[in-house]
Amino acid sequence: MMQRISSGSSFEADIGCSRTINDGDYLHVSGTTGFDYETMSLPEDIEAQAAQCLNNIENVPHAQNLDWQDIVRVHYIVPIRDDFQACWPLLATKFGAHPPAATMFVAELMDPTMKIEIEVTAKIRKQIRKLIRK
Repeated sequence: MMQRISSGSSFEADIGCSRTINDGDYLHVSGTTGFDYETMSLPEDIEAQAAQCLNNIENVPHAQNLDWQDIVRVHYIVPIRDDFQACWPLLATKFGAHPPAATMFVAELMDPTMKIEIEVTAKIRKQIRKLIRK
């Protein structure tokens, strides 16, 4: 059973996408930026944006029941190739013990002030599958 999960953002309706897809085996989280929704701000540097991306991923509906070790695939999208290395220490802290398959793309993002976007896919473990089907 596939479940399409919306954050309620008008952006999802405007472009026709879901924040997250739960296909029963995997949780597919759409590209996530470093926009801080509590303060309605975007940090200036890439490290702070990357940290906020990871915080935003943790707050995705149904992702609260997942652990970073459940992430099996990550895509990083950055507009400036040379900026990405500044994120490595943070990413190694989050993913280092259980590194997922990863790819980094260089591409323009929706807003020129955005410096990174992160998309993840997580394996849903049996013990939490029941929790997120509710």
